[in-house]
Amino acid sequence: MNTVNTIQILKSTIGNPATRKLLKGVSCYCETCKKNRLEVALELWIGERKEACFKCKAAEKFLSGILKTGGKAFGISEDELKEKFSDPSWRKGLANVLRGIAKFGIEKPFVSGAPFLVVWDITYACNLKCKHCYATAGKPLPDELTTEEAKETIDKLDKAGVPIIAFSGGEPLVRPDILELARYAADKGIYVAMATNGTLITEEKAKEMKKAGIQFVQISLDGKDAETHDSFRGVPGAFEKTMKGIKNCLKEGFFVNIATTATHYNYKEIPEIIDLCEKIGVNWFMAYNFVPTGRGKFIVENDLTPDEREELLKMLYEKLKTSKVNVLSTAPQFARVALEKEFGDRKTIPTHFYTLELKGKLVDLAEFIGGCGAGRFYCAIRPNGNIDPCVFFPLTVGNIKNDNFEEIWEKNKIFRELRNKDILNSCGNCDYRYYCGGCRARAYGYFGDYLAPDPGCINNKEAYERLVIE
Repeated sequence: MNTVNTIQILKSTIGNPATRKLLKGVSCYCETCKKNRLEVALELWIGERKEACFKCKAAEKFLSGILKTGGKAFGISEDELKEKFSDPSWRKGLANVLRGIAKFGIEKPFVSGAPFLVVWDITYACNLKCKHCYATAGKPLPDELTTEEAKETIDKLDKAGVPIIAFSGGEPLVRPDILELARYAADKGIYVAMATNGTLITEEKAKEMKKAGIQFVQISLDGKDAETHDSFRGVPGAFEKTMKGIKNCLKEGFFVNIATTATHYNYKEIPEIIDLCEKIGVNWFMAYNFVPTGRGKFIVENDLTPDEREELLKMLYEKLKTSKVNVLSTAPQFARVALEKEFGDRKTIPTHFYTLELKGKLVDLAEFIGGCGAGRFYCAIRPNGNIDPCVFFPLTVGNIKNDNFEEIWEKNKIFRELRNKDILNSCGNCDYRYYCGGCRARAYGYFGDYLAPDPGCINNKEAYERLVIE
């Protein structure tokens, strides 16, 4: 790719040793101001805060210089930046990025200073019986975190600098204190999302969720109609209730993402599901990878072949180019498919959870943002506080109650290996390893080795065929 290397520019500016040393000094938690020092600096810069300790005031002077230089480079005015950072979750996000550069440098792909996103299975209680459920949900675990323990966990995530918490399950709305916990997180400036089956979201519940500070709602929809969806979800009538839940969320102004797990049961219906999403006016459609974990182990034969996944991703890319709905996928190969199809100067590149419109020298930022983010950009917390690389990846590295969360993120061997795309078997030799790197949860689910090939990729057909023979 003949572009000026943006990564080298970043390394020579904010990623150089001197600046990183300064960033380390200002990106820590301030016990006096009770926030990350960079967040306090941003509050001072935009005029939201008037008073702060002298160290946070010094951080504001340092940070304002970085923002003015960066804004000029990307053609963004100071007023536009100040408007953007009036949102506390954006302030947390920038503080996290700069802390990541301070801790880990400018790597390909990028490692954030704390998980940018924590997906938290808040309970394993559930009102449905989905065939593919990674949690084998139904009943709550006997040792799920209490309300007070959950609030202490939110305190720890806030102190670490986590910008986004997504409550999942099970079905999070089954847990009686879920809206109390959402409000507690939102009051700390954390962006609160929820992954739900949608069946419990009445008009009144949607209003309560909005009042609790939830902004983003992901609702699972695994078929274009009740026949497919209800069969997959294990309860008659689920489709009708889910559709009502989606419409109630849209009515309340939530950012709504529809999630579909692609299997042989439904992947031919996905174009029609996207059309349905467009018709009702949701924001995102996301095709989820099937991962053989939890109850999913029992339907493994319904996973897509590499050729079928390639066909699906190419279709998704065409939909992305034409649909009013932003079309995404958790399959990290989606970025590779896009790059192989794009030939112009301006490129539309769907990274793991976001679509980038990049031009010229900025295209290599997609390598910086990277593919699979397990243990690198996000992690999971189970109902009992166990910490895993992602919700589809049952490999516990610690427990939020007993272990130092920030130390795990910075030093854990498993997380560090997941971040190094050069040591992956097969995927580590691919030209697209920094854009993609394969789904590490699928590698672990199929081979018991998170460094193994992702057998869903067209470039790993040999690994897939080995599985079929076995």
